[in-house]
Amino acid sequence: MTKEFLPVCREDMFKRGWEELDFIYISGDAYVDHPSFGTAIITRTLEAHGYRVGIISQPDWKDAESITVFGKPRLGFLVSAGNMDSMVNHYSVSKKRRRSDAYTPGGVMGKRPDYAAVVYGNLIRQVYKKTPVILGGIEASLRRMAHYDYWSDRLRRSILLDSGADLISYGMGERSIVEIAEALEAGIDIKDITFIPGTVCKVKSLDSVYDAVILPSFEELKEDRLNYAKSFYTQYCNTDPFSGKRLAEGYGAHMYVVQNPPSAPLSQEEMDEIYEYPYMRTYHPSYEKLGGVPAISEVKFSLTSNRGCFGGCSFCALTFHQGRILQTRSHESLLKEAERFTKEKDFKGYIHDVGGPTANFRLPSCKKQMGAGVCKNRQCLFPKPCKNLQADHRDYVELLRKLRRIPGVKKVFIRSGIRFDYLMADKEDTFFRELCEFHISGQLKVAPEHVSDQVLKRMGKPKHSVYEAFVEKYGKMNERLHKNQYLVPYLMSSHPGSTIKEAVELAEYLNRTGHMPEQVQDFYPTPSTISTCMYYTGVDPRDMSRVYVPKNPHEKAMQRALIQYRDPKNYELVAEALQRAGRTDLIGYERHCLIRPRKNQMKKESPLRSVKIKAGKPENLSGKKKTAGRKKKIRNVHKKK
Repeated sequence: MTKEFLPVCREDMFKRGWEELDFIYISGDAYVDHPSFGTAIITRTLEAHGYRVGIISQPDWKDAESITVFGKPRLGFLVSAGNMDSMVNHYSVSKKRRRSDAYTPGGVMGKRPDYAAVVYGNLIRQVYKKTPVILGGIEASLRRMAHYDYWSDRLRRSILLDSGADLISYGMGERSIVEIAEALEAGIDIKDITFIPGTVCKVKSLDSVYDAVILPSFEELKEDRLNYAKSFYTQYCNTDPFSGKRLAEGYGAHMYVVQNPPSAPLSQEEMDEIYEYPYMRTYHPSYEKLGGVPAISEVKFSLTSNRGCFGGCSFCALTFHQGRILQTRSHESLLKEAERFTKEKDFKGYIHDVGGPTANFRLPSCKKQMGAGVCKNRQCLFPKPCKNLQADHRDYVELLRKLRRIPGVKKVFIRSGIRFDYLMADKEDTFFRELCEFHISGQLKVAPEHVSDQVLKRMGKPKHSVYEAFVEKYGKMNERLHKNQYLVPYLMSSHPGSTIKEAVELAEYLNRTGHMPEQVQDFYPTPSTISTCMYYTGVDPRDMSRVYVPKNPHEKAMQRALIQYRDPKNYELVAEALQRAGRTDLIGYERHCLIRPRKNQMKKESPLRSVKIKAGKPENLSGKKKTAGRKKKIRNVHKKK
């Protein structure tokens, strides 16, 4: 069988001898046939099970004819906004339009609509009234039930209703999409496919839905935000395939959106099979003249070794999308892929990453997970590592050693991030040593996110003392290895729980340690995270306690400016923040101060006055008239300080 891209036009379809397609996949991204892209994994999975699939990438959403390229599919349309939520793709946290789109040829912005999955679903319904439409991808997965939408600042209905689709395949959809295809192939009406794990459907009554937890209705959610907090946490506690319950959310008197329990995790053999499909491993050649697809550059020579994450950060949507149970590929599968890299003409000898959501997770957090699932009301690492945690890097160390020995491989980097608290929980230092010796290019990026324990608690992150212990250990390890390597901490401003006081605390820490962050991430309220729930409701859904939420744009600007207090452009914001926090002691010339007084403040502020008094000439500051010589003396004192 010839290795080739899947059809993107009728001519491609006819070349394969096909008169029609079983499924048409519509994507908000350009077509990149690489396993880092959801479009490629789902379409290749269906192909491997004998289905004929074609792809329409970035159709013109203003023209319904753009989705008729292949005609009507035999079984249905599959719809995804792309590898990112379309609103995150389009807008910064300040809701300003981004300038480029890494998932579009040439990085051009504007090739997909806002709320792309909704728009594409309705576009299909204009032409094909009764053809099954199944949503998938991150946008649909995280909007599968009623959700807070940051960009419109309101609660929105399940995307299933707004898009006109029939089903959602949520999470990592390899299992559910095959089961949907088989059900349709068997002649089951799409309206009767209400039973597949990893899917969300809509029903007119709950007569055929058994054992469901009834969530507050959409009307009740709109009436009281506390209802939303409770409903969200019920959903959060039912994201495990072993213990998760079926959930039902009402819309009016005769409509329910029903979420079935998540799909079972993939075995290692199944993971290997999925990553060994005949991917072309690059973008479609039709994009070459447009400059290619920028997103391929970071992943082309990277290895996905795991999926799922038991880290449980409050601001991360992985619990809702990939789940907390870790799934891994075998060493053999990863080595085979790495060996293919060495045969690529543009491979320079550097594997850019070996990881996943968290690079140094290669085992389930505890032994019971693959049989009983994860704990509903407990986290594996927060507030401190569970006593049942398996903090063990031996398998990862062995994998990295094998990769380093491949002929043609010069360096194996780890860039997808490590959990430093998990690393610190490992009593064996082998991975720590080899990480510093072989897998860093001068600097290691880690994510402490903040230094205030009050904020870290809301973030689901370990106490700051854990990070400080890691920093000390990292420094000693590099000293022992005679390496001059640095840490680059990722920091977040304006997360729920962070007042100006905590933002000042973070700035003081940066001053003490000499860190000068070039970039700062404002908290971004994306759908279906605990932090977003806090942002919308003002309570932590885990215990329903009140949480301070910085929403005012000016306050958020001050919190961000405090992290970059050395930037002259931020001076006025930093000065205002310090005054509001009652911390004008940090405006001065001492080492602990964040900023110096401006010249126009010299007559008003006390530091200069105290200097003149100590010199025994207080009268020089009291007179209204000053000679040029006296002005010069004042300037000289300022310089000396």
